[in-house]
Amino acid sequence: MSFALADHWVWDFWHADDGDTHHLFYLHAPKSLGDPHLRHRNARVGHATSTDLTTWKDHGVVLEPGEPGSFDGSATWTGSVIRGDDGVWNMFYTGSQFLSPDVITNVETVGRAVSSDLASWTKQPDRISADPRWYETLADGSWHEETWRDPWIHRDSTGLWHMLITARARSGVAQDRGVIGHVTSPDLEHWTTQPPLSEPGAGFAHIEVVQLVTIEGRSVLLFSCDTGHLAGAREADGAQGGIWALPLESDSLEGPLDTAAAVRLTNQHLYAGRAVQTRSGQWVLLAFENVDRDGTFISGISDPLPLSWATDGSLSVSTARAKVNA
Repeated sequence: MSFALADHWVWDFWHADDGDTHHLFYLHAPKSLGDPHLRHRNARVGHATSTDLTTWKDHGVVLEPGEPGSFDGSATWTGSVIRGDDGVWNMFYTGSQFLSPDVITNVETVGRAVSSDLASWTKQPDRISADPRWYETLADGSWHEETWRDPWIHRDSTGLWHMLITARARSGVAQDRGVIGHVTSPDLEHWTTQPPLSEPGAGFAHIEVVQLVTIEGRSVLLFSCDTGHLAGAREADGAQGGIWALPLESDSLEGPLDTAAAVRLTNQHLYAGRAVQTRSGQWVLLAFENVDRDGTFISGISDPLPLSWATDGSLSVSTARAKVNA
């Protein structure tokens, strides 16, 4: 394990590289809460730095919830960081608002914060919510939350920015509505919601922590779904959850993404995996240590694990810790 905190649970994270230092932004909540399930409604975003993806220096909290009743009034959840053409760093993050201390019902909204140095962040007035034309909302009454989280930013060859989001469709079997939400922007400030990039019925109640990357010239979509949120044939066949990989023909996002064809990359001991490229060009997987064999939550970020393409065209991860030339 490369990063952990003694007195806090650590789980989802995202990464930025300023050309000199690797930056880790991570969710954490105090273990004094007692029950690890309570971490979700008490999450803050922390910041750590490293030169080798293995030894990290922690810098503490950089993004906290807003005022009670605001879109991020309960917790700040998973996001991504991207540098704009003006040199400003943008953090798109999930704001969570739990409607009651006694139930898990919550509304998720994407917000934005900006920084010049990746250390000090200022929230912006931007808000992106689930569009009921295409996406399930809390008002539909079919799910316990308004699922609209984990934004991942991708720029295509024309310069258009794409935001890929954990979302749910408005139609289909309730347990099997997980889709990849889609929003586009010419400038990282003005966003237009699009129909989902994938179809419901792929066997996932949610498609979490999406990442689109190109590894050794081949594009791949990474996401996570745990065993308890598998659906359809996957659930019927007794499949297990974890990190999933879907090789793509390109990263153009011109056609629908066939998430039903995704293959599991790891079991759910690891979760919320991120492919990270070292400056030497090596691709590795970082993930958080999720649960042990007894289902007990572990916490902490894994050592970097080498990624490569198998002979059958699937993405493969080695369990041996990578020797990283950062």
